[in-house]
Amino acid sequence: MADTLRFRNLDGSGPVPFGQVLRWALVDKLTGRRRRAPARAPVPEVRADVEALRRPPLEGLRVTWLGHASWLVQGAHTSVLIDPALGPRISGVIPRNAGPGLRVDQLPEIDAALVTHNHYDHLDAPTLRAVGAPVVAGLGTRANLRGLACTELAWWDRLHVGGLSITFVPSQHWSRRGLADMNEALWGGFVVEGGGARVYHAGDTAYFAGFKEIGQRFPGLDAALLPIGAYDPEWFMRPQHMNPEDAVQAFLDLGARRLVAMHWGTFKLTDEPLDEPPKRLRADWERRGLPEDALFIPAIGETLSLTGARLAAEAGQRAE
Repeated sequence: MADTLRFRNLDGSGPVPFGQVLRWALVDKLTGRRRRAPARAPVPEVRADVEALRRPPLEGLRVTWLGHASWLVQGAHTSVLIDPALGPRISGVIPRNAGPGLRVDQLPEIDAALVTHNHYDHLDAPTLRAVGAPVVAGLGTRANLRGLACTELAWWDRLHVGGLSITFVPSQHWSRRGLADMNEALWGGFVVEGGGARVYHAGDTAYFAGFKEIGQRFPGLDAALLPIGAYDPEWFMRPQHMNPEDAVQAFLDLGARRLVAMHWGTFKLTDEPLDEPPKRLRADWERRGLPEDALFIPAIGETLSLTGARLAAEAGQRAE
């Protein structure tokens, strides 16, 4: 089967072997070797300013965390969603622990929905249909989006949505939606540029050498939205998901101005406690002596405004 895979990671690797999936999902569970943690935990949430979010800014970018990997990104009078999963469950099975930061009926007019890959917690068909916006995703994803317009991209392809420039970039992951479509759709992340600022959304990814190349191709990233959860047990998850310490190293490789944490606390997907990832992230950040103001762990529903390095420098010059 491995030889028939349509897509592979930059290092040539394919998906996690099925035997490892079976060991984690069934054997280790039945034998009690999996770490046990509560299915729920308190996660910080704030009430989003719905009226303010209806007016996308002209300068800079504005990002609002809606929970898990779901973001509202706005700039240049344009609004896009990334990996929107705003319903009460994913796959019809796994319930929300917290959020969403906005309901579909509270969203501003959405110009496009960007989908990093076809796993159910990132490509949530009920949310995408409710939003109704055109979809931008990796090659091969259109087959999972019946009834929705979809533009497919290869790695490093770029297009414009309204006033925003969107580039699909590599990640270290895999794809699967059904029983017989392993790695038939391409996975990745997005760099969104507009209003003098640029933000990177990593999607689902393990730590990989590609972070350095992304940082080189897009110098001066104003924020890197990086996953910090779904890592336990690491013997199984590390080839596909980062832990918090990996996320810090990825941030350094990217050369971004801020690390913005995501992909934790919303859905119980793996074995670590839902509220553990930000604790480990802060501990490693402090151990490395990194600037406190370069780390942002948002509450669900919280918004961060990015002025862009160029705009910030110009503002500082005017102040002088």
